[in-house]
Amino acid sequence: MDLEIIKAKIQDLKRNQEAGEAQMLDMEQKRRELQATLIRISGAIQVLEELIFEHEQATKN
Repeated sequence: MDLEIIKAKIQDLKRNQEAGEAQMLDMEQKRRELQATLIRISGAIQVLEELIFEHEQATKN
């Protein structure tokens, strides 16, 4: 196999590796953002459920 072909293949693989690593970092950032959003939604649900509970308790008396 020609040495230049091997070198070109190595460079191509390195570019693919760098692109994959960049994509992985981007996906990890999106995962963290989604996780934070889900935590906020969960908190909002809990607050609203507590408000409903308090309202139901107040209307029983």
